[in-house]
Amino acid sequence: MLKFSLLAGAALIAAPALAQTDPAATPAPQSRDIIVTAAVPQSERDVLQGTSVISGEELTRNLRPTIGETLARQPGVSATSFGPSASRPILRGFQGDRIRVLTDGIGSIDVSNTSVDHAVIIDPLLAERIEVLRGPSALLFGSSAVGGVVNVIDTRIPRTVPENGYRLNGIANYGSAANERSGGAAGDVAVGEHLVLHADGSYLKADDLRTGRGYLLSPSARAAALSQVGLPQDTDEPIDFAASAGLRNRLPNSAATTWTAGAGASIITDTGNLGVSYSHYDSLYGVPIRYATAVGQEQEAPRLSVVQNRVDLRGEVNTGGEWLDKIRIRAGQASYRHFELEEDGSVGTAFYNKGLEGRLEIVQANRGGWQGASGVQYFNRIFNVVGDEAFLPKNETNQTGFFTLQQYSAGPFRAEGGLRYELTDVAGRVPYGEDRFFGGTRHFEALSGSIGASYAIGDGIRIGLNGSRTERAPSAEELLANGPHAGTQAYELGSPDFRLEKSWGLEATLHAHGDGYSFDASAYYNWFTNYISENRVDPSVCLTRTDELDGLPCFQYQQGDARYYGFEADASVRLARIGDYTINADLLGDYVHANIVDLGPAPRIPPARVLGGIEAQGERLGGRVEVEHVFEQNRIAAFETPTSDYTMVNASASISPFGKDSKTSLLLSANNLFDVVARRHSSFLKDFAPLAGRDIRVTLRFGL
Repeated sequence: MLKFSLLAGAALIAAPALAQTDPAATPAPQSRDIIVTAAVPQSERDVLQGTSVISGEELTRNLRPTIGETLARQPGVSATSFGPSASRPILRGFQGDRIRVLTDGIGSIDVSNTSVDHAVIIDPLLAERIEVLRGPSALLFGSSAVGGVVNVIDTRIPRTVPENGYRLNGIANYGSAANERSGGAAGDVAVGEHLVLHADGSYLKADDLRTGRGYLLSPSARAAALSQVGLPQDTDEPIDFAASAGLRNRLPNSAATTWTAGAGASIITDTGNLGVSYSHYDSLYGVPIRYATAVGQEQEAPRLSVVQNRVDLRGEVNTGGEWLDKIRIRAGQASYRHFELEEDGSVGTAFYNKGLEGRLEIVQANRGGWQGASGVQYFNRIFNVVGDEAFLPKNETNQTGFFTLQQYSAGPFRAEGGLRYELTDVAGRVPYGEDRFFGGTRHFEALSGSIGASYAIGDGIRIGLNGSRTERAPSAEELLANGPHAGTQAYELGSPDFRLEKSWGLEATLHAHGDGYSFDASAYYNWFTNYISENRVDPSVCLTRTDELDGLPCFQYQQGDARYYGFEADASVRLARIGDYTINADLLGDYVHANIVDLGPAPRIPPARVLGGIEAQGERLGGRVEVEHVFEQNRIAAFETPTSDYTMVNASASISPFGKDSKTSLLLSANNLFDVVARRHSSFLKDFAPLAGRDIRVTLRFGL
């Protein structure tokens, strides 16, 4: 029920603030009963859909510069891994516009869904907790959330008055693989009885990433590059294919510098709160080189200069009425731009994005087991690409959604149903005389609904079944694209004639929690009609819309039928108690199978994987060893290459010198201990940019 609550319109309010969270305490299996405060608060174990919540030491141990890599060890989650600075989450094989990445219930308001080389403008260093919400009810955050939702909760708008009049939390981190130095701090101070002021900031500087002990290029890419050695090149700057094939251990052009700053204020009373915040994000990062493997291909080393300025609002009134319990409002507005810099520092292409998103929800009081929430959501985006590689026209998207969630509980039985009606307008703003792009407006009306039930078949054991019918409006990129796209190294061609993408979905869940053990599993199946996918086609298809392809392959967005199915499961068990220490073992696994009817396997689908660990937890000391095996991926689209399997071994040790109830901890972790070369199949750059090699990380958290 967590997901329905959130997606029905809750502006998420995390339970304890970061200053009140013990970062070094990982709960024992029997106590993983994490309450997520939303429109209708529920226990994580009672949700109908698969979900994950990461906080405390688990968040500290997995913390990376991007949200995608931070979450990549969660069940059902992978990452786009376009280098260490641009990695977006992938949920159940879905990425891009089919998942939503939120900050405190509102979109990140960036262009990360447009291309894999664009970073998500959310800093994990300042995250208090991250929630991964999967399944059909995630659609109540919008039709584009068919794959799920990632919600990052921070403390930028204070939710509580500090007990001592102030609170301060900080983190300092070092990672050896990229010589990464990073840190962040957040503080609140009470001014009078009801006003709380907030300030925060973070800084990260990283050098080029050190990869595993092996070649940068995959065996197939090396073979292709070496086959070009000695061939004539009609260019002033010939490519040294032998040198590219021989690159090892270090990923050129992957360094980054990022800093953020923010301030907020809240008025907090016994009957509600109202707060605002301002934040600034500034980053300069390199995009790993896609090395040429054939004569005539280009080989560039671009960098991205990114700036976002954002204002947020959150408010809640506790009415305490017989029918109406709460009224909530949440809104965010941001101005974003990034410049894609050439090797000489000049601006090649500029991306500009202005966005506004807001939602208002009314939460019903619980009457005889019946409760729910209803509301309205509005989203506006004005997006423009200027420069040599402008593959989209200036465009504007307006979307209004009306939603409701209703839940009913009676003893061991629980039921819930949700409905969303959404109106979307996508308009291409094309200058007079420019006939390459579509210059009209497309209007879509989408109706999505889901219904589910769960039943407690025993003490701590609950089974559930959900069904959904969803409709998604095509994005501006899918409708309007017509041009060379450097990030994906393709000439991309959309279609303004696309119809609504529709799907049916089923999901079965099992939650079993007891003294010393827990088990959560989900299995799902989705049938799509008018499914939109990007496929490589004959160059003549793109040449009907342009004079030349700039040496790029032609990729066209197409609609057809598709099938997705898979599962994710995780379990933990207490093995023993030895003195003050508890020994736990855990295991997770996930798998997704995706097929586009009449075309074959969908591209960039993560392969199956398993991850198991043994952990010791004590009052002041803790330790963990884990092994992750990712299987090979041979179910590939016609334009992909297979990806080999790999096994990573990680270990960590933590100390809380003042006890587990303190706010200070030191974590030492060693990741990829055996320095293996690992390639994530879902990455566009997997054949040129492996994952990090051996990475020794030291992280200090403190709080006052």
